[in-house]
Amino acid sequence: RLANGSTTCSGRVELLHGGTWGTLCDYLWDLPAANALCQQLDCGVALLIPDGQSFGKGNGSVWNGTFSCKKSSRLRECPVSVLGHDECPAGKDARVVCSGEQQQRGRLVNGTTCSGRVEIRHGDTWGRLCRSHWNLQAASVLCHQLNCGYAKSIQTGDHFVGGNGPVWRDAFHCEGTESCLWDCVQVTLGNPACSAREAATVICSGLSEPLRLSGGESRCDGRVEISLHGMWRRVLDDDWDIKDAHVVCRQLQCGFAEKAYYLPRSERGTGLVGLRSVQCAGNETQLMLCKTSHSQTLLTGVAEDVGVVCSGELLCESRQIRLVNGTKRCAGRVELYHDGIWGTICDDNWDLSDANVVCKQLRCGHAIEAFVSSHYGEGSGQIWLDDVNCTGAESDLWACPSRAWGQHNCQHKEDAGVLCS
Repeated sequence: RLANGSTTCSGRVELLHGGTWGTLCDYLWDLPAANALCQQLDCGVALLIPDGQSFGKGNGSVWNGTFSCKKSSRLRECPVSVLGHDECPAGKDARVVCSGEQQQRGRLVNGTTCSGRVEIRHGDTWGRLCRSHWNLQAASVLCHQLNCGYAKSIQTGDHFVGGNGPVWRDAFHCEGTESCLWDCVQVTLGNPACSAREAATVICSGLSEPLRLSGGESRCDGRVEISLHGMWRRVLDDDWDIKDAHVVCRQLQCGFAEKAYYLPRSERGTGLVGLRSVQCAGNETQLMLCKTSHSQTLLTGVAEDVGVVCSGELLCESRQIRLVNGTKRCAGRVELYHDGIWGTICDDNWDLSDANVVCKQLRCGHAIEAFVSSHYGEGSGQIWLDDVNCTGAESDLWACPSRAWGQHNCQHKEDAGVLCS
């Protein structure tokens, strides 16, 4: 595992040996070995091995050893010799910064940056997506996820088709306002098979007009400004409300709007105006899709500058899963990290198919038992999911059908748990 990094894909390398986690002291640690580790952790490729005391010093054991990964792409296939544990000389502990790029699970190929054949990743395998259940709502979510605006067309004829590999028959049931495809309800369908000619495609609108929030404490709050014709311009409105603010936060991938406000006179902008009188329904993927009045020449003092406070940066792959309160890493109460908060899962309909997805996602083999009634103790705070109903083939627990996030009729005495092999 990687410890003490700024992301899940960077940090000090720790090795589990004899039931104990310890810092890996590797005198021969190099980029091939680091690259193999990044790939095994689904973290792309190794970008660098930092110098000095990056990621701090471990508190536990120190395992002296070395990996020989010259010809292997999987760390578990690399020979390792563990020489015991002692102090590790400065600079000899293994550290790595991975690209993290393999966290991406949706892409467009055989076209341009913002058009092409839709491919999704199951496990380590990329495959085309069957178009039998592909629609504009799901396509718009993918376009937005890839920072490509919204979906203009999914009827592209024979453009972009072809390629090799499997054709997945997943169905994404989206409302069109989700941050990424895996926020939609996802159903993995069985046969009949789908041919390569029936692969899903999309043409996105392209990069949306850049927005920014200025004068706030982060990139996710402040005065709204839009870039038109190469210049940053003000947004003025006499009827600015939370629905308009929701669209701004969604376009900036900053979660949802917590507040829509007018700026006090002392903080108003100066210069040209980009938009006036923005009227959004609230489900648009970018501000320019709302009803607006364009004004390139209007100067200051005629309406009010507008601002928003968003809930915070929301990245598509920001969710995490863990097992808590068990006797080992692969057993415990199931907890999910969502919207910046760790929470539990209700045990309604919780069974081995659901538990299998958890075990597979955590690289813990298969499920031996699915526990109910807070077998591993009661959690606290948020209960994120209820009525989870996995087939067992899903790659992530949140890809399974369930109630909406945070909607449940449970108490923590019903927290679900798993024991993996």
